[in-house]
Formats: sequence, structure tokens, C-alpha cells
Amino acid sequence: METVQDGVKIKLKFENFGVSFLPDRPGGTSVEALGEVNMTVPDRQVFSVIGPSRSGKTSLLRSINRLNDLQPNFRASGNILIDGSPVYGSSDIDVTVLRRKAGMVFARPVVLPLSIYENIAYGPRLAGRKSKSDMDEIVETSLRDSYLWEEVKDRLASPAVSLSGGQRQRLCIARVLGMRPDVIMFDEPTSALDPVSTAKIEETVTALKARYCVILVTNNVKQAARVGDKTAFFLMGRLIEYDDTSKIFTTPRDERTENYITGRFG
Repeated sequence: METVQDGVKIKLKFENFGVSFLPDRPGGTSVEALGEVNMTVPDRQVFSVIGPSRSGKTSLLRSINRLNDLQPNFRASGNILIDGSPVYGSSDIDVTVLRRKAGMVFARPVVLPLSIYENIAYGPRLAGRKSKSDMDEIVETSLRDSYLWEEVKDRLASPAVSLSGGQRQRLCIARVLGMRPDVIMFDEPTSALDPVSTAKIEETVTALKARYCVILVTNNVKQAARVGDKTAFFLMGRLIEYDDTSKIFTTPRDERTENYITGRFG
């Protein structure tokens, strides 16, 4: 069911969503990673998430496609809706399909020990795509959309490990795009890259919002200001505020937000 807010389609909605990790031994204490998050994420925009370390940013991302399920003692409360459909609370939810729908790019680019072509083709092939012509189209389109095609089009059979760090990260983006997601999540995608490679990733992220809901977790507040349409600030597992990026960086409502973006802590 499509939800529209202020004329903009809402892709994700967090409803009193929380994340905790139960103790792994008797007498231990639970750890709350996120508490009572209520917010909406629009489609076809870049939604930046900022905050100091251990503020819950990565837990938020990993909850959207349920990667947190892989961690022992994980517990979720409340819910997340994608296009109106719940992520939690139903036995009918196919987590494999969910993870295709909400793809994730991690901080460090890890490529498969395969060719550039096969790094992208591997996922769609597992999902049942068999046609060579379809696969060729998926690979080329994904590489074009990740701004890598011109650099690798003549060496698709070369090992992916031969690429530079920035190229590997763009290949990881292409690999996600090959699965035809609805949401693309970036978890500090430029933290291990040089300034030139960072600029190319930011260019890619900005271009992708034309067709996708993009969520960018970053510790670089200047990056959030450059590429984010909206920005959310988290602190100690709590959503402090979220708004248009221009408002967050010029007229934040909460003093803690202002202190963070001006470098007084974090």
C-alpha cells in the first residue's frame, strides 16, 4: 500500500522500532542498541544517517533487511514497513526476498574470487535468471549505473581482485544493483577510500536516487550535508531528530544535534 506524505511517496516507515541484544549468560544484562524509533524515509531521495560511534546507525540499517537476525540474542520491537508491508511479525515474510529488495553496501569492499562479470551475474543467477542475453544486460546496466562500465567494459573476464579499492566499492554497488532492489543501503561506504574514490562514490549515490530509495550511514557530517536530501541524527540509540538536510545543518531543533554537526563531540 503506497503512503504519501507532503506529496512524496514514503518507502519506509519505522513504528516504535527498537533493537536489543539479550544477555548471553545468566545474570547478564540486555543491551539496547535502538529505542523507539519513529520516522519515515521517502522514496527517490538520499536519506543520510549521522551520529557518533555506537549510536545505533548500523543496527538501524541491518534491521531493514534483517541482517541482525544473524546475530545471537537479537530482539526487535515495534516494526518497519517497506511500501506498507511489515518487515517483522509475520511467518509469511521471505527474508531472502527481503534482502534482495533492500540491498546493502558495506564499508570495506569485499569482492568474490571471480571475474568482474561473474561478481554481478552470481546473484541474479542464483535467483533464477538463466538467459545469457538477460545476464549481459544486467551486468552492463549495473556497471553503467555504478559509474564503472567505461573503466572495465574491455576486461569483464578479469579477476575482480585486480580492481582498485574505489573500483571494488563501485563493483559492490553494481552487485547490489544487479539484484534489482527497491532500497539501497550504504554503511559508511567511503570510510576506507581516498578523496578521489570518495567523490566517485558520492556521485554514484546521488545519481541512484533517481530510481531508488537510498539510505546512507556516514560518520562524515560534511558528506551527509553534500549528498543527503534528508538527514537523521542518532545519539546513544535514540533518534534525536530528522528533517531536510538544509534544516538539520542550519537550524537544528535540538542542541545536541548542533553540538555534533559543529564538532563539539563525536
